[in-house]
Amino acid sequence: MVALPTARFRLGKDPPAGPRVSQELADAPKREDRTHGAARAPPRKEDPPMADADAYRRYLAESRPRHLDELSAWLRIPSISTLPEHAPDMAAAAAWAADQMRAVGLQNVQVMPTGGHPVVYGDWLHAPGRPTLLVYGHYDVQPADPLELWQTPPFHPEIRDGRLYARGASDDKGQIFMHLKAAEALRHLDGAPPLNLKFIIEGEEECGSENLARYVHAEAGRLRCDVATVSDTPMLGAETPSLCESIRGIASLELTLRTGVSDLHSGLYGGAAPNALHVLCALLAQLHDADGRVSVPGFYDAVRAVTPAERSAYAALPFDAAGFAAEVGAPSLTGEAGYSVVERVWRRPTLELNGVWGGFQGTGQKTVIPCVAHAKITCRLVADQDPAKIADLVAAHARRLCPPTATVEVSQQGGGEPAITPRDHPAMQAAARAMAAAYGKEPVFAGMGGSIPVVPMLQHELGAPVVLIGFGLNGEHFHAPNEYFTLSNFDRGLLALCLFYEGLAASSPSVR
Repeated sequence: MVALPTARFRLGKDPPAGPRVSQELADAPKREDRTHGAARAPPRKEDPPMADADAYRRYLAESRPRHLDELSAWLRIPSISTLPEHAPDMAAAAAWAADQMRAVGLQNVQVMPTGGHPVVYGDWLHAPGRPTLLVYGHYDVQPADPLELWQTPPFHPEIRDGRLYARGASDDKGQIFMHLKAAEALRHLDGAPPLNLKFIIEGEEECGSENLARYVHAEAGRLRCDVATVSDTPMLGAETPSLCESIRGIASLELTLRTGVSDLHSGLYGGAAPNALHVLCALLAQLHDADGRVSVPGFYDAVRAVTPAERSAYAALPFDAAGFAAEVGAPSLTGEAGYSVVERVWRRPTLELNGVWGGFQGTGQKTVIPCVAHAKITCRLVADQDPAKIADLVAAHARRLCPPTATVEVSQQGGGEPAITPRDHPAMQAAARAMAAAYGKEPVFAGMGGSIPVVPMLQHELGAPVVLIGFGLNGEHFHAPNEYFTLSNFDRGLLALCLFYEGLAASSPSVR
């Protein structure tokens, strides 16, 4: 999971109402079936009426002890993907997910081998005339170190003060488990899910999802869908239901600047020989202008503008600027002129220096003129920027800025694309209605400054919008000791997912 380290929100107050639902799902145009490419049958006239929210509340309340016992069993498996010694645990966690898929009524369940840890797939495709929803999640977790900081063992789940403590409780076993239980509730109360469902649960999200892209590309036909959804993002607060509409992408580079073949004595050569650190620092200082804008030509050419309506909505969020500044710890904030802090961290691109080094790094003095200096750079990108193009632009600008006294080499370190699903998209509106019904208030729409590579991957490979409907909280210590999941969000989130599924089912065949 990627946290929202970009803002503090006043969690004790109700936020202003978000934009009202304005577009019905039925407005979306019809198209070919996305279950397996066949023409859709007309809607089924014999469909029984769907369960109402109160029926779901009763069923989920009655099933809660069993659900928490089942989730705890999964959490006891130390499925740490990055550590080779946990390979048997990874296999066990995948098998557990497959068993749960079968238990909730999914079919065609398979534990699919990859070049690393397996992907678990299951589906239910018996709703002709209804949309197909693809649900993504991951069963792998972060290492639990440092163990001594845990109040209770990380793989011995415990409920305290309305929270379920365990590694993976929030990120992401707890949240993908909720989707499985929503499918169970639909089957129990409606007799069968009212829409087509496909699940993929991978085992490498916490170590880079190295094999997922190959799997999705190879299985694109099987995975085709109308809408995809991911629950691996946090809400703005426990009482602030929210939907994430945008994530930033990333482009990474490393610069190596040379002024000679060897470090030189600063007394014998100082004042005449070029200093690699001096030259590099002067080059890097020219990557931004005085107003905080990135000065790379073409950097902003493809940036999708923040609309007036979006700016108004962001301004209405319960953002605590003082709390954000305190979290940063700097004397004052910085950034691109003309944009609020929320806009800067969610919807504007950046160029950041992640590390600059060269010369002598040890204790004491070594009077040298360094001949080589390095810098690591990452650019956070927004829709519709292309990571490869941005990396090329930054590399070309660095070469232009390099003076005749030096040479610069640029190594591109890869990247990931940004993604956005507009808040007025029919699938987002269906999610907003479900969140409002479950939480008793309209949700707000948020962005996220970090990157989730699977989201643009699904958008590009499957051509489907991705709804980010997460129920975690920033303070739940995912990736840190004492991770927990707030059970009030487990309860309300389960209801929201049931209603979201039903909202999609009531739409036309296409909600793209």
